[in-house]
Amino acid sequence: MNSIYQDLIEKKEKLAVVGLGYVGLPIALEFARKISVIGFDINEKRVEMMRNNIDPSEELEPEQFEGCDIHFTASPDELREARFFIVAVPTPIDEHNLPDLKPLLSATRSVAGALKKGDYVVYESTVYPGCTEEDCIPLLEEISGLKFRDDFKVGYSPERINPGDKEHTLPKIIKVVSGCDAGSLDEIAKTYEIVVDAGVHRASSIKVAEAAKIIENTQRDLNIALMNELSQIFGNMGINTYDVLEAAGTKWNFLRFMPGLVGGHCIGVDPYYLTYKAKEVGHTAQVILAGRAVNDGMGAYVAGKVVKKMVAAGVDIANSRVLVMGATFKENVSDIRNSKVADVVNEFKDFGVHVDIIDPHASSVELMHEYGFGLQASPEGKYNAIVVAVNHTEYVGLAESYFAGLLTEKGIIADIKGVYKGKISGIQYWSL
Repeated sequence: MNSIYQDLIEKKEKLAVVGLGYVGLPIALEFARKISVIGFDINEKRVEMMRNNIDPSEELEPEQFEGCDIHFTASPDELREARFFIVAVPTPIDEHNLPDLKPLLSATRSVAGALKKGDYVVYESTVYPGCTEEDCIPLLEEISGLKFRDDFKVGYSPERINPGDKEHTLPKIIKVVSGCDAGSLDEIAKTYEIVVDAGVHRASSIKVAEAAKIIENTQRDLNIALMNELSQIFGNMGINTYDVLEAAGTKWNFLRFMPGLVGGHCIGVDPYYLTYKAKEVGHTAQVILAGRAVNDGMGAYVAGKVVKKMVAAGVDIANSRVLVMGATFKENVSDIRNSKVADVVNEFKDFGVHVDIIDPHASSVELMHEYGFGLQASPEGKYNAIVVAVNHTEYVGLAESYFAGLLTEKGIIADIKGVYKGKISGIQYWSL
């Protein structure tokens, strides 16, 4: 095979990014500043927005589209113009917490229909170890009629995009890369080095690269689960968890994780891919599943604690009102996927509480479609409790007087992330 890297930098050939969400679009634009790129997404409406320099995910500014050699399309036929394919579609879980590979396999079919001799396919979607070789490659072979390794090469390079993070961007983060053989690894590594200034780490195999990605988020999930369990223990002891963590954090090797709601499309999802594969090879991942159970239960725990405090204050729960501030899965993003705020809201509703939700970043239409509730434009009337669920910048600097004006006489502030610790004195205050 000719050097695909050389052909790309000389613009003799094109690179295609399949899936233009939080992960795919930044990658596509970064490459498009150096080489010719085809940006493919099945959603025509999103494609049209990107043609007009608008990021549907609201992560990138219009000027970041400027000076890019990129053609946006929703037509699979146009993928045939590319020789190097990067697949960056979501890998969610279903209602049973099992891997949902439908988007990944659909993207694989689109690529397979465009595959030619000498082409490269690199997957960035988070999967369990073995998925690329066991699920994706056979589909590429079947549809294209080509033979893996002889006719086309495959690699895996896990994404490390962090939504809302303007510091740890693609060029600044070391990229893990892998290939199906030594030659493909070299070509894939050099291709990513076009855009990744921090350099690449060459993993020894595709499975190793897949496993590396999945334990990055599993490790974070378990550490946060420990903090969440500690917050429940300390809460029963009448100790503030953030005070404890501040004291413990003075030790040089203490890991600074914080309690909270663990949602989104990575930390709250990826461990289930690993536990699924573990079960397939005969191992029950007890520690990982225990951590997941703790974190998945935090929404109900938060709502339950607030309801108990309202009852203790003499509130009639059937006629109570709660304001939830923030609905996205993390601060300063519009992404509502797998937001655990929905668990808080639903638990309140199960208790019979009237809940209003506000969020300066989220879409009311998307929330209604995904979770069955929408947003208020602004708070209305008095509330028995306010839950600050997401520490958006717009909320962090609010004064105690703001909350006092919205709360009833014995109202409660529930500050999930502890952003107002030490700043509230005249209102009943609770945090994890």
